[in-house]
Amino acid sequence: MTASAPNPPGAPRASHASSSLSSPSSLSPLPLDRDKLFAARLHAARVRPYLATALFALHTVESRDVPTMAVDRYWRCYVSPYFVARTPVAELAGVWVHEVSHLLRDHHGRGDRVARERGLTGAGDRLRMNIAADCEINDDVYGDGLVRPEGAVRPETLDLPPGELMEDYLRQFRLGPRTADLSWLDCGSGADGRERDWDLGPEGAHGLSAQERDAVRFRVAQGLNGRPGKAPKGWKRWAEEVFHPPQPWRELLGAAVRSAASGPGLGEDYTYGRPARRSAGVPGVVLPSLRRRPPRVAVIVDTSGSVSDAELGSALLEVAAIARAVGGRRDLVSVLPCDASARVVHPLCTGEGIPLIGGGGTDLRTGFARALRTRPAPDVVVALTDGQTPWPGTQPPCRTVVGLFPRHRRDTSTRDESDPDYVPDTPPQWARVVEIG
Repeated sequence: MTASAPNPPGAPRASHASSSLSSPSSLSPLPLDRDKLFAARLHAARVRPYLATALFALHTVESRDVPTMAVDRYWRCYVSPYFVARTPVAELAGVWVHEVSHLLRDHHGRGDRVARERGLTGAGDRLRMNIAADCEINDDVYGDGLVRPEGAVRPETLDLPPGELMEDYLRQFRLGPRTADLSWLDCGSGADGRERDWDLGPEGAHGLSAQERDAVRFRVAQGLNGRPGKAPKGWKRWAEEVFHPPQPWRELLGAAVRSAASGPGLGEDYTYGRPARRSAGVPGVVLPSLRRRPPRVAVIVDTSGSVSDAELGSALLEVAAIARAVGGRRDLVSVLPCDASARVVHPLCTGEGIPLIGGGGTDLRTGFARALRTRPAPDVVVALTDGQTPWPGTQPPCRTVVGLFPRHRRDTSTRDESDPDYVPDTPPQWARVVEIG
């Protein structure tokens, strides 16, 4: 939200024409000035033509329960008649763009994910999300014909750096004296994911379906990509992600393991327990049939000093996810801690007590060699590592998946792992690589 409820701190000043329309407690209800509201939307579409599809996809709902303007995740825009009456058209246009930005950038979905991951459940947490989302939007959305509404929350308002995302800002501030004047802020469930009492909900009229919402986002992204150099950096970044969305790495890791474990020839063996049907064509001879057995997976966990304790903890979680990816047979998954030397191979059935011992240098080649010597031999080898390791010179005789912990690469000139700017060799082409986290 970029402006405020009647008389909150930082609210736009009332014009002379609307000074008598001071509050919702007036004796006669004030009708919504739709002509003024839609004139502001038209102005917003003129100065931000790449957002026109989204602006006109919003359905307006008159509401005296919202302080200014707010949106829900179904693309309804709730509007206070008193706010419209006292706000200039130019500022209303800025509020239109602000509210539709929450929806285009999926702040409600992202807010839900952040709440689950970080355990944010209270109303104060959602207010922080709203403030953080506003900082992401208001950083570069105004100017070039679009007036910034008075009271708009920007990163510098809270001494935060520009150009970051809602999730980044959310880590960098808490509610306190600097945010005391923002307690009125409420951009609706479309900004933070928390439903309000005045939301019409999924069954209400004029809401957009999930397919319709995706179609609007896609068309806006097309418009942005078709106007090189004309849009702010934040919008360009958003449009790029719409066409190339980041995929959830845990699903990718599971899919990579399943794909490797179900490849042709893997986990297959001959058995005489059920003779082959073609035996009927060779009288007196019993031919064996092919049997697919559950695949065996060896997981190499990088325990070198460059891997953090948090990453080691998440590695064990990934081991459990890998077991689920191959059908839940924990007895067929083994874990091998490795830094510069291979450790003991542990069966996953005792995974809760697997000691991830290490802390030295990194050479996963010893881990690969040790994993391939286990009997029965693995069908798939999964390496969970930060990538700061030499790799085997030859392709292992089984499928290989590498789960790569992220590292910032800055300088390719140094080859010393102890140097913080060390850049290791990339995983070999024969490995399926999944970026973790």
